[in-house]
Formats: sequence, structure tokens, C-alpha cells
Amino acid sequence: MTRFETADSERRIPVGISACVLGEQVRFDGGHKRNRFVTDELAKYVRFRPVCPEMAIGLPVPRPTVRLVLTENEPRLVDSKHGQQDYTRQMQTFAEKHVSGLNELCGFVVCAKSPTCGMERVKLYIPNGNTVPGGTVGVFTQKLMTAMPWLPVEEDGRLQDPVLRENFVFRIYALHDFYQSVAQRLSLDAFIKFHSRYKFVLMAHCPAAYKAMGQLVAGIKNWDLDEFFTEYRQQLMDALRQRANRRNNTNVLMHLQGYFKRSLTSRQKQELHDLIQSYRLGHQPILVPLALIKHYLKEYPDPYLQLQTFLNPYPEELKLRYGL
Repeated sequence: MTRFETADSERRIPVGISACVLGEQVRFDGGHKRNRFVTDELAKYVRFRPVCPEMAIGLPVPRPTVRLVLTENEPRLVDSKHGQQDYTRQMQTFAEKHVSGLNELCGFVVCAKSPTCGMERVKLYIPNGNTVPGGTVGVFTQKLMTAMPWLPVEEDGRLQDPVLRENFVFRIYALHDFYQSVAQRLSLDAFIKFHSRYKFVLMAHCPAAYKAMGQLVAGIKNWDLDEFFTEYRQQLMDALRQRANRRNNTNVLMHLQGYFKRSLTSRQKQELHDLIQSYRLGHQPILVPLALIKHYLKEYPDPYLQLQTFLNPYPEELKLRYGL
């Protein structure tokens, strides 16, 4: 069994989700917004906890639509027809209570444009019927992201973008890995081992954070471990939110190549160098040089490299690196 396989659904990674994105017919018109990547691919590896905030506060299916209206400088969740029915306090109360029980989650998929679940650019109306430029965040998702700023949150529509999809799923796996490696056995040694495995990941996602977090870990003895856990988790997830770009990935690939300088022939070194440069120029996906590096790692094992998360961040079956 690999580290990505699970014995049963109860041991899969817990992820929250807007119920309509999972395919439940809970939208105002009785429909859904099923996301095929979520239901057909990601569901094989995670355990979803669906929620429909609008149904949770007692609204029926089907139901009148609701929208956000700016009233006295505050977004209010009201019925879209007359604006006389105000659900703001009910939704805020539900969100606060529900979010307080989500500490085990490693991610959350929300429904785009929803006045309750949207993550960004949700329409925010003003009394004359026009909308505020840039929009706002849905009431439920706003409470979620404020209470859990480290949690990976993504909209269903943005998961169509291969770069955003890969980044989101990787953050889910990284947070789960952190909880499994550190939270269950809080110790200086656990933190150091975890950080060591994420060296190249941090280098690829955010070189500045890589340096800053190295200094953070170096001073761990000066911290209370519970406080260090909270600080490290936030810095880690902030860093991973920065998407790894081609330049940083190339830098990491060249570092990996350096570990084989005494093992490879001149021809092998040149072949790997050429593949890395081809990736840098956008002619190859990152999977091509990585495949050769993994091949050489089997031929010339290196205990440090074999533990690096950068090489195997999530199940290959998800095919997330095909478009990178």
C-alpha cells in the first residue's frame, strides 16, 4: 500500500464541499452544479463533507433566489425579488456554528458566484440595482476563510484551470500530510523531519518563504510547540498558495540533478540537462524531466531525495502534472 492509498472511506482526507458541486439537487431551482473532476476523480481519494448553507437555515427546494445587497455599508443576504426577507443573521449564525466543527478538514470546494458560498467576485448589489465593482465573498465562505485562514479553499469553476486545480489538490495533500506527520505526535523531531521533506516544495512555490521558514525551524527551541504548530501551519499554507512557476521548478530540477553528479555519465548528465531546459522553455511538461530523475533515483538511491515530497506530492492517477 502506498502512502496515498486508503483502506476505507473513513480514512480518506476530509474535505468540505458545497452540496450542489457534489451533484446534490439543492439549488434554488432544484438543480445542481456537479463538477466532474470532483465526483469522478478527487472523490476516490477524499471523504467529502457536503453542506448547503441555504437549506441549512431552512430554505426549501425549490426556493426564491437570494442575493447580496449593500445596505449601510454592510452586505445583507436578502430575497432577490423584493429584498424584504433578510437572512443575514441566520446565515451568519449557522456559518459560525458549522465552521467551528470543521477543524479536521484539509480543504473546501465552494460554489462559484453563490451569495452564500462564492469565494470571490460574488455580485454585490446597491439599492439602485447596479453592482459594486469586484464583487464580494459569499456569507458562509467569508466566515469559513476568516475562521480558518490556513485552509485550502477553491471554487468549482476555477478547478477547470489545470494550474489552479493542481495547486489546490496539492495543498489538500500537504495539509493532510502535516496533520498526520506532526499534529498526532507534536515534537521538535517531527517538525524538522516534515520540513526537511518539503524543502524543494517550498523552493518551487515561494523561495522567500523557503528561507524564512528555514529560519523559523532553526529557532524552534525558543517556541512553545503548540504555538509553533499554529505559526508553521499558517506560513506553510501561505507559501503553498503561491503557485509554483516554471522558473522556480527549473531551479528545483537543477538542484535535484546535482545529487547525481557523481553517478551519471557525461552523456546522461547532458540528456537530463537538455530535458530540464526543454521544460524551462515550455516545450515539455514537468513530468518529462521528473520521470528521468525518478529513474536515476531508482538506479542510484539517495535516502534524502527519496523522501522529498516534490517528487511524489499526490497520486499519479489524478494526472495533475500533465498540464504543467
